[in-house]
Amino acid sequence: MTTRTVQSSDDVELALHHLGGTGPTLLVCHATGFHGRAYQVFADALGDRFEMWALDFRGHGASSAPTTGDFAWSGMADDVLACVDALGGGPVPAFGHSLGGAAILLAELARPSTISRAALFEPVVFPREVLEARTENPMAGPARHRRPEFDSRAAAAERYGSRPPLAALHPQALADYVEFGFVDTPEGAVRLACEPEHEARVFEAEAKLDIDTIRGLHLDAWVGVGTTDVPGPALFAATVADAIDGAVLAPHPELGHFGPLEDPGRIAAEVGNFLLE
Repeated sequence: MTTRTVQSSDDVELALHHLGGTGPTLLVCHATGFHGRAYQVFADALGDRFEMWALDFRGHGASSAPTTGDFAWSGMADDVLACVDALGGGPVPAFGHSLGGAAILLAELARPSTISRAALFEPVVFPREVLEARTENPMAGPARHRRPEFDSRAAAAERYGSRPPLAALHPQALADYVEFGFVDTPEGAVRLACEPEHEARVFEAEAKLDIDTIRGLHLDAWVGVGTTDVPGPALFAATVADAIDGAVLAPHPELGHFGPLEDPGRIAAEVGNFLLE
């Protein structure tokens, strides 16, 4: 495993992980609260087609938090752009999950032709009226009250694997999420690398991406979506695909919001076929 340190805005030092593989570079951008190495099993399924790199967004995994304490999503776009530059510059293909998908779109809006093709699974892009109608983000409270410490990684894995939503993850994805998503404490316990307060601030950050902003964006994009039976980004994935000039919608109603980590082999095969068309 090779991990590079990349400088981003707000004095952030990013961890950019090489997940193996050969071929053209593919950048993987994770969901809120996760980290790049949780996608190793997804990357392994694409390793014969791409050289896989995954970043840890600011305040996640092995990356530092912004010194300003501001987790505005424009900073996540800065993280994507910094990693693209570190990998030799664009255009490059990219895969983004949830927050990662929104960050890829924000990066492309900020610097057109950075992304050659994009595969986005349930990117967090809502209609503007939905964002404006909210008095608070429903995800921030639960994130802020997440249990931050466990006696061991084994204890964390047992808890997460026994209840939704993480119980639905592929066993290796769950194992990697726990292994690299916690840091050891001086007392011998383990603590979340992404502090609950930081995760909550990501959810609460203003200036998120809305559908009006991406309308007419020219980008070859695959927009994956899981079940629409629960509230969340899935409800607006079809609208996101319609708004992007060059996007196709890929329904997977048998999966949830964490689809790429639930069935990484199937999603990776579909993503690989699209990106190499």
